[in-house]
Parts: sequence; structure tokens; C-alpha cells
Amino acid sequence: MSEELNKKYRHKITNISDLLKEVGKFPRAKKIIVCHGVFDVVHPGHIRHLAYAKSKADILVVSLTCDKHIKKGTYRPHVPENLRALSLAAFDMVDYVVIDENATPLENIKYLKPDFFAKGFEYSDDMPKATLDEMKLVESYGGAMIFTPGDVVYSSTKFLNTFLPPLQMEKLLSLMSQFGITFASLRRTISKLAGLKVHIVGDTIIDTYTRTNLIGGNIKTPTFSVLYDGHDDYVGGAGIVAQHMKAAGAEVCFTTVLGDDKLGKFAIDTLKESGIEVQAVIDPTRPTTHKNAIIAGGYRLLKIDTLDNTPISAKIADQIEEKIANKNTSCVVFSDFRHGIFNRTTIPQLAAAIPKSVFKVADSQVASRWGNITEFQKFDLVTPNEREARFALADQDSNIGQLATFVRELTNCKNVILKLGPRGLFFMNEKLYHSVDSFAGDVKDAVGSGDALLAYATLTMLATKSLPEACIIGSIAAACECEYDGNIPIEPKDVLEKLDKIEKLARYESENRSSVSSTENKSSQQKRVRRIKKTVSA
Repeated sequence: MSEELNKKYRHKITNISDLLKEVGKFPRAKKIIVCHGVFDVVHPGHIRHLAYAKSKADILVVSLTCDKHIKKGTYRPHVPENLRALSLAAFDMVDYVVIDENATPLENIKYLKPDFFAKGFEYSDDMPKATLDEMKLVESYGGAMIFTPGDVVYSSTKFLNTFLPPLQMEKLLSLMSQFGITFASLRRTISKLAGLKVHIVGDTIIDTYTRTNLIGGNIKTPTFSVLYDGHDDYVGGAGIVAQHMKAAGAEVCFTTVLGDDKLGKFAIDTLKESGIEVQAVIDPTRPTTHKNAIIAGGYRLLKIDTLDNTPISAKIADQIEEKIANKNTSCVVFSDFRHGIFNRTTIPQLAAAIPKSVFKVADSQVASRWGNITEFQKFDLVTPNEREARFALADQDSNIGQLATFVRELTNCKNVILKLGPRGLFFMNEKLYHSVDSFAGDVKDAVGSGDALLAYATLTMLATKSLPEACIIGSIAAACECEYDGNIPIEPKDVLEKLDKIEKLARYESENRSSVSSTENKSSQQKRVRRIKKTVSA
């Protein structure tokens, strides 16, 4: 979406009160017709519908269902409301576009009193109750319902189920424009992360990648035979969150529980070498949590876990509580993998120890355990993934917006970032309701991307108090992590390099839409786009 497009058509997008001032009260000299819908993907059926409606009145107003009231489809809308509004405003036949903040168009119909309200022909036969309610209201003040011809009926849902239009860059630029974010301001924010004080509390995991070569299988039993080729150990779980934040320049204190063993010592030494203040509580009754992935030819054949998931003792919980209460910090992050520290008993105890002025974050990334994000009450930010949120709420059916809303209501938290894996993320608070697509290109190892997102999103919230900016920077950091093999701490230079590539692609796409070189044919344009996108993914 170019700035020229935005400037040229933004004036058509208005609110219902300003629209009434512009067109006057009913009855009016110039007739108004309203078309209402989602318009997630504008297709030929929509165009015929709008063209016919415009032929019946002087002024065509298109009313859009806002994002938060779209219930159809798990990941709908595909196109956010601001982008949908601008797309419709670009049609010459459309005079005004209104984003309806209500669940139905009834309130706006009652307020505006359009002369005509247009519906598609498919609604005329065996009318649903919603259509009957609309007709009754329109006719109550002297207006009329019009059904547009239905010789061809298209379905946005069928289009989206067949092919999702790639709108990553358009969505990003629309979001940035809405909140006054620029690529320059994102760079300034990244420079502000250094020096922020953060205290992370959570489960440490040692991730081992045992690399092998497949040499055959047993003839008598279904047993793989592999040749050992070496292994790499990484500090994972809450430990890599601490490393990401330290790599970003923050002053990091890390409180965790470790076993009295070699892996526990490895974790402490690695974290201290990174410059992290480690407050480890040693529990000789349990091993340091260890997850060993057996890899052959890039495929994970097997994962061997050595761990004890029983809850920590009351004595250890008291020690952690004391460390939380006595640490001078700006932010406390509870990084929960359900390996003993967090449970129904300890969460209220540890949360109560956080000083009142401190920014509180709860992240849950439970892979093979049962977690419950709703146990973290009244935090400033919670960041569950979709799978865990659905499990915690026993909700398989709600779309992403509804799911995030339920999480926010049940946790009584201020901000929610719902992680959607390769689909990116969805974020919301009392006023915001948006998504950010993934920026990952050449994905080598998606495990750990949520940790990078948590680290950079949290620090950005501390630096700017901007949830949209936090989600953009967090998503870029997550994309960087996906492009590494193993738990590698993401540094600001990684995020800045990725940001440079995103801006380059955004500028190219914007310039290409507004002005196509006369010396460049369509084929060469496509090759250039593919070349730049390949660079972004590198």
C-alpha cells in the first residue's frame, strides 16, 4: 500500500457521526444507499453488488464489519479493517466508507437512516432473522430494502480457502501508518533496549541436538541404525529468554531451579559467560531438565527427555519468592514450561512478591505438559500460544480474535500477544485488535522463536509502552531465530538487518505500485520481486 494511495483515498473513510453531518438528516435531497458486509477479499460479486447499489442512489456508503466482530473463520479476517476500508475507498463508485464498531449494522442504520439498504440477492429467499430485523428497521422510518441481482454469486470464504493473498507487507505498512510507526522509529526503539533492567523467573531446559547419519534399518525389527556425528548443547527454556534479553543490551537477572549435576553447572557457566546475573536454586532431588533430540539428515527421529516435573518444594518456592521481592528491576517475566516452578499453588505466591510498580509479564510455552495461562492473574502482558490458549479455555471453535479476548478476560490482564506459529501473532488490549504476519524466510529451526519474540516484545513495551511496536519488533526477532539452527541469542544487529530487508521490499513494492518503469516488462518485474524476496528470506 503506497502512501500515494493512502493520501488519495483516505478522505473517503469516515465515522458515522461525521457522515451524518456531511449528508444531512433523513429525508434528504440526495438519496443514500448503504451496503454492509465484511469485504475480506473484494471479488467480482462484490463489485457487481456495489455497482448496482450505486445506480439506485446519489451516494453510496459502504459499511464494514470491524475486525473484532468477525466470527466466521478461525483466522479471519485475512485483511485487517483499515486495509479493507482503503481498498473499498479506492473504487470510484464508492463515496464513503464507515468501519462499523457494532456487531450488527442496526445501530448505524438507526442513526443514519439511509434511504436504501442493499443486500445481495441470496438474502431475498427465505430471509435469515438478521435480514428481517434490518428490513423492519429500514421500513420503520420510510426507507427501503433493495436486493441486488444475483445472477453470479461468489464466496469470499471459498476464495480464501483456495488461496490466501500474500498481504504481509500491506498489513505491516497499514499497521505502521495507523500508529505513526516508521522504520526509523523502529530503529530508534531498538537502540533504547540497552540498559533496561529485567528479572526472569522460570524453568531452565538444556536442549541437546545429537547429530547422526542414517546408515540403515534392522531387518527383523523396525529399528533405525544411525552413526553418531556429534552433538551441541544449548541453554533453552527460560534461560534462552534471559540470553535474548542480555543480547539486546538489557541488564538481566535470572532465577531458576537446577539439579546438582553437570548440566546444571553448564547452564550456570553459560549464562554467566553471557553477562547474566544467575540466582540459581539447586535442588539435589531433581535433575536439570534435559531434552535430547536425535537428528538424522535434518529430521528429528526421536527426543529423549530427562526431567522431573513434580512441583518444587515449599522451601524452594519461598527462596524464589524472596529473590523476586528483593530484586530491584523494572520488569519481571515468568517464563513457564511446567517443569516444576509454576503451578496452581506457586503462581499466586510468586506473583504477589512482585513489587507493585514493576511491569509483569507471563509467558507459557508448554510443549508436552498441561499448562494454564489463566492462572497468571492481573499481569501487564501475557503471551500464550494458540494451542495452549485453546487447551486452557477448552475452546476448539472460536476464531483468533475471540480466543484472545477470552484470554484477556479470564486473566484480567492488560495486553495479550497470542502466538500463531507460522501465521505470526495476534495482539489486543482494551483498545487494540490487530495481527502481524510472520517475517520468517528460510526457516531452519522454528523451536525457540517464541522466546525471541517474548524477549524483544517485552523490552520494547518497557521502552515505548507501544504494543503494536512491541509486536512488530518481537515478530522480527522471532523470524531471525527461525533462521538459525538451535537456540542462538538474537542481537540487535540481527533485528536491524532483517528490518533493513523488510524496508527494502516494502519500498520496492510501494514504488512499483505507484509507478511502473516503461522500460521494464512484466516478466522482468516479477524476476526483480522474486530476487528481492529471496534476499529478505536469506
